[in-house]
Amino acid sequence: MSAHLHLVRLTGAASLQDGGRRGFLRFGLSASGPMDPLAFAAANRLVGNPADTAALELGLAAASLRVEGRAVRLALAGAPSGLRLDGEPLAAHRSFVLREGSALTIERPREGVFAYLAAAGGFPVRSVMGSRALHQRAALGGLDGRACREGDRLPLAAPASHEADHSLDPVPLEREAPVRVVLGPQDDLFSQAGLATFLAETFTVSNRADRMGYQLDGPEIAHGAGGFNIVSDATVAGSVQVPGSGRPIVLLADRQTTGGYPKIATVISADLRRIAQRRPGEPVRFAAVDLTAATRLAREAAARIAALDTRLRPIEGEAERLMAANLAGAAVDALRAED
Repeated sequence: MSAHLHLVRLTGAASLQDGGRRGFLRFGLSASGPMDPLAFAAANRLVGNPADTAALELGLAAASLRVEGRAVRLALAGAPSGLRLDGEPLAAHRSFVLREGSALTIERPREGVFAYLAAAGGFPVRSVMGSRALHQRAALGGLDGRACREGDRLPLAAPASHEADHSLDPVPLEREAPVRVVLGPQDDLFSQAGLATFLAETFTVSNRADRMGYQLDGPEIAHGAGGFNIVSDATVAGSVQVPGSGRPIVLLADRQTTGGYPKIATVISADLRRIAQRRPGEPVRFAAVDLTAATRLAREAAARIAALDTRLRPIEGEAERLMAANLAGAAVDALRAED
């Protein structure tokens, strides 16, 4: 019998993402994949999946879900969101079993943007060009080439095992930290005043922000005498384009693969999640590092994901849940009431 996760109610953005669709930049197709790779990997490892297994990415979203066909082990990680199982509070960053007939509610995150719901075995939707990740503008991957919407039923792969559930420390969002960049490749097309503005001033995420890129509001960044048009060349995740408006645009997971605006800098791969988890109106400051530091930080970020398994803690049956409910405290209060 087939099993599904039913999205009974959904508000906000939601899509299926895996590790990304690699090797197609020369054909004009960016990789997609998670906006916060660390939180995405944490959710997967909590349910025993490889770190790049397809999971549900929720962007400023709230949802109510039920499982159909059989039980499934789930975990939510990333932007802190209220989580309730049959109306009872449940901690995020832990795995748990959703049984048929039970209801799971995920509230809109209190801070940050992206949270990830992983299911044991993943979501076995059709793979397109080697990936299940949705690239919405290309209508590839995801659920029949589109984002998820209310009423969808996501196929489930594996039944819930009898293994213990696990927990992890919450993944920090690092929303106050500066976003580190390597200057270039066209930083020479900006005036010294423009470079100083980029590195010294504070910008804010505008309402024009999605998985393709975040446009920032703030002081104008001055171009040099050569202006702001260049022959289109390649972009990468993290490219910071500055069009004629002087307002920077940070390109992200679903970006275009080439562009004709000069790129003042590139956000290092380790910090892409830092900017992705900032909401419209929240501040962004940039700090320059050299290529050696960027490489070291990229390796540290990869090692952090690889080490998630060593940080998993088994949850012993119902003991932790009962302790969290503070039943002893309630009993003491009852005794006092009798006195």
